[in-house]
Amino acid sequence: MVASLAGLRFLLMILLFCGIRYGACSQEAPLVLGLRLEDPVGLVCMKDRIISAPEGATFKLRLFGTDLNESWPWVAFAAGAAGGAAGAVGDAPDPCKKESNRQESAFQVTGEFTPDEDYSGLITVQVRQKSIPAGAAGGEQTYHHLCVRSGGIWVSAGPDRLRVSTEKSVPADHIPPWGLAVLIVLLLVVCAVLRTVNLSLLWLDPVELYVLHSCGSEEEKRAAKRLEPIRRRGNFMTCSLLFLCVLGHSVLGVLLYRALGSILSAVFTSGFLIFFVAELAPHILCSGYGFQLAPGLTWLAQVCMVLTCPLSCPLGLILDLGLRRDISTCGIRERAMEMIRTSVNDPYSEFVKEEFSRGTLRTKTVEDILTPLKDCFMLPSSAVLDFSTMSEIMQSGYTRVPIYEEERSNIVEILYVKDLALVDPEDCTPMTTITKFYNHPLHFVFNDTKLDAMLEEFKKGNSHMAIVQKVNNEGEGDPFYEVLGLVTLEDVIEEIIKSEILDESDGYLDRKVKRPLPPLEIPLEPRSVHEEFSLFKPPEGEPKIQTSPQLLLATHRFLSREVEHFSPARVSEKVLFHLLRHPSVNQEVHFDPNNRLSAGHYLYTRNHPVDYFILLLQGRVEVEIGKEGLKFENGAFTYYGVSALTLPSSVHQSPVSTQRHSPRDPFEAAEATSPSSYCPDYTVRALTDLQLIRVTRLQYLNALMASRVGQSPDPPEIKILPNSQTKLLNDRNTTQEFPVNFSFFDTIENYC
Repeated sequence: MVASLAGLRFLLMILLFCGIRYGACSQEAPLVLGLRLEDPVGLVCMKDRIISAPEGATFKLRLFGTDLNESWPWVAFAAGAAGGAAGAVGDAPDPCKKESNRQESAFQVTGEFTPDEDYSGLITVQVRQKSIPAGAAGGEQTYHHLCVRSGGIWVSAGPDRLRVSTEKSVPADHIPPWGLAVLIVLLLVVCAVLRTVNLSLLWLDPVELYVLHSCGSEEEKRAAKRLEPIRRRGNFMTCSLLFLCVLGHSVLGVLLYRALGSILSAVFTSGFLIFFVAELAPHILCSGYGFQLAPGLTWLAQVCMVLTCPLSCPLGLILDLGLRRDISTCGIRERAMEMIRTSVNDPYSEFVKEEFSRGTLRTKTVEDILTPLKDCFMLPSSAVLDFSTMSEIMQSGYTRVPIYEEERSNIVEILYVKDLALVDPEDCTPMTTITKFYNHPLHFVFNDTKLDAMLEEFKKGNSHMAIVQKVNNEGEGDPFYEVLGLVTLEDVIEEIIKSEILDESDGYLDRKVKRPLPPLEIPLEPRSVHEEFSLFKPPEGEPKIQTSPQLLLATHRFLSREVEHFSPARVSEKVLFHLLRHPSVNQEVHFDPNNRLSAGHYLYTRNHPVDYFILLLQGRVEVEIGKEGLKFENGAFTYYGVSALTLPSSVHQSPVSTQRHSPRDPFEAAEATSPSSYCPDYTVRALTDLQLIRVTRLQYLNALMASRVGQSPDPPEIKILPNSQTKLLNDRNTTQEFPVNFSFFDTIENYC
């Protein structure tokens, strides 16, 4: 019994000993897999898995591994042999096993291990002062090992090493905080400028740039002309500017990471700064002043294109060949513009209905788009429809003219231009006679009428023009209706398409002001819009000329467009007008039926020298030409003797010229040769009473000189030609044909 109890006691002691031993063996030692320098400051840095820190520095290390919750301390540092390798221990003795190496190490752990994640935590390390061994002063470097206690034994963990930095200067890639701040600000400014250049130069596509170059103001034309060369290389410039912008954004992110030390904060800060400074601000600036800034930024775009030429030039060529268009333009935009152009002719199309559904026309009223009353072309009811009034109506270019009584705000009738089709200006018909005969209704609307309601009214077909009025309650007395201006169907359509509609009688109009730009004082080309009919009104106080205003207008047009010598490039329109009105130029020939072969009937005689040009306005003539004496008749608007104006007598011309000539410059001819008469090879004889224009060579040369003086910036005083023409002018100074004192060119302001 006693023996059995003793045996049982021995068995229990063995089991207890094995359980304690198993529990101790089952508790695993900490396993450190690696470390990382956390938030380095100053001269502390890590390179090639070696941490360098100066004396007295304090830094944090993040340890990565498993089972890092063992009782402290279990991390230390030990100094290796001087001059030893920085790698693993290998066959050399582990310096962590000696207590003296751990105690004498320059790197000491202060505080305890702080786990902040499942498999990592932080420790604080401090470098002792004067911790460089004597052997290191001679050039040998001492590397310190990370030691971890495992099962009661200290061993080296990982290939990472630490050393005391002896360098007094900063590392090559070290940037001080103020330097980082300056670089970040500079990069933001550069990115914003590049984005501004990109938007301002590429905001308008080539077609819109061409429109500004053709129809814009003088300043816009100059700006478009400067942008046109660089805009032709749109793909090349786009690739260059985009590459530099992306490069700047990338560098900005790296610098912010260096400054903040955190990826998440660097990403959000970089995105915030790029969005507001480098993207949003340039868009706001270019939306209002992009076209004004573009000419001054072309040099910067050219510099960027040169810097990125090896990359952006091939990409631009590939895009040009592949797309055959500028990538800055949008294909759907071109399609939309084409649809808008086709919809303009149909104001009640699906496009307009879509605008209704969006509510675009419901947000504005007629007061926002009307033409103010002071800018409207109107006529008084007391006017008389003579040539002066009708030419004023034609010159205005409007198809509907409001008629008022006493004051402009009292509109009582409306006149359509088509109502004047059967009106003769010589009858001087009163205005009220025409307006009361047709009695076109007036359409009044209030100023707060929405544009969609206004368009619905226009769709009814009663009128395409309405008079805008409002109730004026200001001041004492009863309220009254005040007329603000006029609104037309064209105004509503322009508001829909956000653009001006120009027809053949319109000049370019300012969209917001609705006022035409001032025309050129001296037109150098034939006018395609409308003629200045006021020139042909008979002046008051002068003797009436023999040609009616209508015939004078037709003569002026014929000479300026059909006869090259009188084209606006040579003789200005106003000088030609004064020339045609001169008594010695506008002549008549009375036919004597009793003496058909009278010498006064012959305008030209074969081989008889002449120095004048004749344009037949009314009547008929007989022309005899050639040795065979071929005869035929000609009527109005045939001309003869064009060569007599400039060419010498050795040159002959056919009697009826229907082709335009390109003779030498008259002044060059006049200076090269002395004046000589022109000998026609035909005979022209009157068959009826004639009305004609007769211009001598001297009159023509004077008209040329007056035109050139009027077209020069600083018109000099008119002088006589400085050659042999002087004598001719002086000889004819007293003749009745055309006095030298320029009776119709004496005042430049009359035609300039």
